[in-house]
This record gives sequence, C-alpha cells and structure tokens, in this order.
Amino acid sequence: MAGMSPDSGSAFSGGGSNAAFKKQLNKVYAWYVGGFVSFVVILGILEQMGLTRQYIGYAFLAATVFLYAGIGFMSRTNDAAEYYVAGRRVPAMYNGMATGADWMSAASFIGMAGTLYLTGYSGLAFIMGWTGGYCLVALFLAPYLRKFGQFTIPDFLGARYEGNLPRFLGVVAAILCSFVYVVAQIYGVGLITTRLTGVSFELGIFLGLGGILVCSFLGGMKAVTWTQVAQYIILIIAYMIPVVWLSVKQTGFPIPQIVYGYQLEKVTAREAELMKDPKELEVIAIFKERADALGAKLKDIPTALAADKAAAEKKVADLKAANAPAADLAAAEKALAAVPKDEAAAKADWTKAKAANEARAKPLAGMPRHAAQYAGDPNGDEKAKTAYDTSRRNFLALIFCLMVGTAALPHILMRFYTTPSVKEARESVSWSLFFIFLLYFTAPALAVLVKYEVFNVLVGTPFDKLPAWISSWAAVDPTLLSVSDINKDGIFQLGEMRIGGDIIVLATPEIGGLPYVISGMVAAGGLAAALSTADGLLLTIANALSHDLYYKMIDPNASTGRRVAISKALLLVVALAAAYVAAQKPADILFLVGAAFSFAAAAFFPALTLGIFWKRASKWGAVAGMIGGLGITIYYMVTTQPWMRGVFGVTSPIELWYGIAPISAGVFGVPVGFALIILVSLVTPAPKKEVQDLIDHVRYPTLK
Repeated sequence: MAGMSPDSGSAFSGGGSNAAFKKQLNKVYAWYVGGFVSFVVILGILEQMGLTRQYIGYAFLAATVFLYAGIGFMSRTNDAAEYYVAGRRVPAMYNGMATGADWMSAASFIGMAGTLYLTGYSGLAFIMGWTGGYCLVALFLAPYLRKFGQFTIPDFLGARYEGNLPRFLGVVAAILCSFVYVVAQIYGVGLITTRLTGVSFELGIFLGLGGILVCSFLGGMKAVTWTQVAQYIILIIAYMIPVVWLSVKQTGFPIPQIVYGYQLEKVTAREAELMKDPKELEVIAIFKERADALGAKLKDIPTALAADKAAAEKKVADLKAANAPAADLAAAEKALAAVPKDEAAAKADWTKAKAANEARAKPLAGMPRHAAQYAGDPNGDEKAKTAYDTSRRNFLALIFCLMVGTAALPHILMRFYTTPSVKEARESVSWSLFFIFLLYFTAPALAVLVKYEVFNVLVGTPFDKLPAWISSWAAVDPTLLSVSDINKDGIFQLGEMRIGGDIIVLATPEIGGLPYVISGMVAAGGLAAALSTADGLLLTIANALSHDLYYKMIDPNASTGRRVAISKALLLVVALAAAYVAAQKPADILFLVGAAFSFAAAAFFPALTLGIFWKRASKWGAVAGMIGGLGITIYYMVTTQPWMRGVFGVTSPIELWYGIAPISAGVFGVPVGFALIILVSLVTPAPKKEVQDLIDHVRYPTLK
C-alpha cells in the first residue's frame, strides 16, 4: 500500500490549474483504490496459503502507517498557508471526503454501531445529532467563517471581538474540547493496534501514534487533508464489506440498509422469547442473589470483611494441610490476596460489584428492547412514567448537544478554511454530509444484524463449542468481552456474556464467519478513522498554541518558519500527553467524545453564531458568554459524572438537573452562553464601526 502513494510533484504539490489539479487527484485516488483492493486480495490469498493472523495484522498496521507517513513526507511544508489551511485549494468533493474522515472518529466507526447494539432506539440520538449538526454548519457557520478568511476559530474570535482576551479564551476552549476528543481517538488506536498485532494496549497506543505524528508533523493541514482522503476510502470499504456479507448470509439480499427492518422484526420476536426463557431467568436470579449478598455485606462492613478474610485464610490452610494440587492452592491464595485490605476498600469494591450484578440481573443482559423508543411506560405507574419522561428528555438533550457541538468543533470548522472559495465551502458541506451518510445509514443495520447473529447463533451453544473470536477478544480486554457459565449448565445464555460496544464493529467479520483478512481490514478501517480524527484534533491544538497564542499574542514578529516549527514541536508534546492520558483508560470512548461536544457547544456556538448574525455582540459579551457557558458545563460534569468526580475528588451526592445525564451537560451551557452574550453586550460598548461593516460585508457581500 505504501507504494500506491502519488507522486509528490503532481497531485500533492497543488500546482497547475484547478481543472488539471482535480483531474490529477482523480487519477491518483483511482489508482489508490485499486491498489488497496489488490493489497487485501493478496493478503486473502496468502491467508489461504497459511499466513498467520499475527502477520496479517502486522501487514495491515505497517502498510497503513507507512502509507500515511508517505503522504505526510511528500506533503511536507514550512509555508504558513500550506501548513495551516492547505493553501486554500482543496476541491469541494475532496474536502468533503477529508471532512468525512476527520469526522469518522473512533466513536463513529467503532462506537456508533456498538451503542446502537447496546441501547437500541436511544442510540439513534447520536446519528440524528451528528448529522443534524452538519446542517447547522452549512446554514450558519461554514460559508461565513470562510469569508472572514482567518486560519483558526480563535483567530476569528480575536478578529470579530477585537482583542486577545476572546482569542485566548478560544485557545483554552479549543484545547480543552480537542484534547478530550483526541484522548478518545488515541484510546481507539490502542484498542485496534492491540487487536491487530497482539502487543500490549499501552504499546499499541504509541505504535499508532507514530502514524499520526509523521503526517501532521511534516505537512500540517496539507498533509492531513490528503491523508484523510486516503483514510476515508479505507474506512468506508472496511465498514461496508462485513455488513453486506452479514446481510447476504441472513437474508440473501446485499443491501443491509433496506432489509434491516425485516431483521429487526425477528430480533424483537427473539427478545420476547429470551425474556421468558427459564435458563435466562435462572441466570438473572443468580445475579440478583449476588447483588443481595453484597448489599447485606455493605450493611455491616467490619463483620463481613473479617468473615471473608477468615474464610479465605481457612481455605488456604486446609488445602495446605491436605497437600492439595498446586493449581487449587494458587487459586485459594489468589482469592485471599483479593480480599479488600481495609473497610474503605471493601466498601468501594462491594459497592461497585453490587452495581455490576444489579445491572446484569435484568432481562436481555441489561439491554433495553431494541425497538423500544424510551425506557419506562407513559401509561404505567408513577415510576414508569418518570422513567419514560427522563429517558425522552435525555434523548432530546443529547441530540441538541451533539448538533450544536458538531457545528462548533474547531477541527471540523477549520476544514472549511481550506476550500478555494465560499461557493466550494458550501458544496464541501454537502459532500461531507453525503460521505458521512454512507456510514451512518449503515450503522443501525450493522447493530441489528449482529444482534440477530448473537441471539440466534450464539445463545444455546455449548461453552466448549463457542467460536474462537470470543476467547481472542476476551484476551484483548476482559472488560470489553467476558463470558462465564453462571448457572453451570454448560450452555451459553445471553445473560452470561458481558460485551462492550467498542468491539461490535471490530468483531463483525468474525461473527459473520468471514476470513481473518477481512477482520484485519476492518481494524485498519477503524485505525484510519481514529488516526484521521486524531490528526485534525492534534493540528487544531498545536495551531491554537503556535498561531493564536504565540504568534498573535506573544511574538507578532515571528517568522513563518519559526511559527511552523513551534507548531510542530507543540504537536509532539500534545500527542505524547494525550497518549499518556489515554493509556490510563480514563472512561469509555463515547463519554469522552460526548463531553468534547458539550464543551464545544457551550464555549463556541453562542459566540460564533451571534458574532456572525448580531453586529451588536461585543467583546465583553463574548468573554462572559464563553466563560459562563463553558463553566456551567464543566461544573455539571464534574459533579455528576463518576470518573470526573473521582478525578476532582467530589464526594457529595449526585444530583442530576431535570434527570439530564452528564454527557449532555452542554444543554445547560449553551443557553447560559447566549443569555450572557446578549445581556452583557447590551450594557457594554458596541463593536467598532469597521468590525460591524466587516460583518455586513460577510453576510451581504453585495452591500456597498
């Protein structure tokens, strides 16, 4: 695949007329698609000839990383316009494809179908919110920001709101939301690289990071753009093939987007059977007993802890006295070592275990019925009505945060600075929607087809005949997949599997019985999705620091070469910091991504939209709105999200406002931001006349 990269003197140099440039790009990427397909076919043949899975994984990892590094090397530049905005000459279709790759993060590629699998209808909030966000981008932001002509979002804020304070707040907010988002991508990189090669999760992170850094480090936005086009091609092919295969296998029809409703009917019928199945009810009862036992322990922790320790010590002593097998003794000693050290540890461990057992002491392994719109029942008792209202409220709040966050994410908005004209910026948004639609229209089908496979093929299978993918994925990370014979009948029940949404897409080829080379290709697609978004995010952070903070605020006389060199150095520092945080496995991918959207929505959307559509919006209004909106969002997350509460040492009881989950904290921050900008602007001096004239020109270009 590395040999398929285009010649640096042609497509990536950007020379010649626009028509010739587009023609050359078409030729280059046509060869690239053919080369990628050939590469997969060759690996497939080699697999049949005996090539091991490990070497297939190495081949995919090496080929993709070297390809992206090659494009980065050929696109290397120290020119500011090339480094920051790709010379503003990316054609609309290719910018749409690059934006699609920039957008198709690990959350979209890996997490979307997994979320739909685990949550059913409520997972559609992500598709509706993210897709709707691009409509906001097209209508309210992209063309107007392109007319302003700056390099970055903080750059726009500094120019529009007349000063370095709004610019500085923009830098802080851009770094915050981009860093949280990039940690999620690098987590995905580690997960995929581990699956491809078998190396440790931490080492997998740094291997994947090499592909990110070489591209961004050498060529900035120019390199990132052409790499993202290549990455989109890989990820969309990789995503489609297993879903089409499952569709043909289950229905005989190769268009899963059309037939998945038919399969959903079967899944719904099977759900009803499983909810009444005696074996499933038996597993549920065991989990409930475990939860009740832990609840009893928590009522008298000192006594329970002493009893557990005494029992574990007695078992070890008895086994030693009986000269028991070494394996039995080792297991008993391990159980003794696992007894909590003190009362505080016991309380924490038992509370966590009780919650885990309660979650699994429910039908369908704790998953809602796939076609059920919301939890609860609007016609049920008071508890059911409350659950229904809360579920619906969270669904709508999440859509709102994702829509507004999409329209305000700096790394996405930066993409529309790279087009040759405002007209192509608009066209680029349309192409982006099309390329994103291809994946988002497929994700719901994938979730249903995989669920059908699990419910009808896996359930009822003897444990000793379960497919190999279960044990291989359990070895990667037991928190993502684990199975155990809870009721000791030797038969697999749905309640006996704990599965994380992050592996559904990556395991789909194996679930469908496809050759391992397809699994490698899907992993390469997931890697492309994570790397492409990480590239854009890291570039956003580095550019905010080098261009907006250093050049615009600290050293306005810095040369172009110095600015670009500083950006590259900062890129390396930020990437290593993000990799370190991701290695700690801070939270699931989807929460990290959702938090980034809430941060972006609260910090940027009010200031950007009012800055474009209301001339009276003032510097101090923007400052108050950004601080207030982002502040209330962070406060709500810190006080309600379990992982963040632990980080900040919050011990007060969790109090949700209107039952809204912390992932949707932006629903409070955005209105606060709008209100503060409007109120403060009305009592502070209006912007200068030249700024207001500029806004008029941007909105009404024919106005004299």
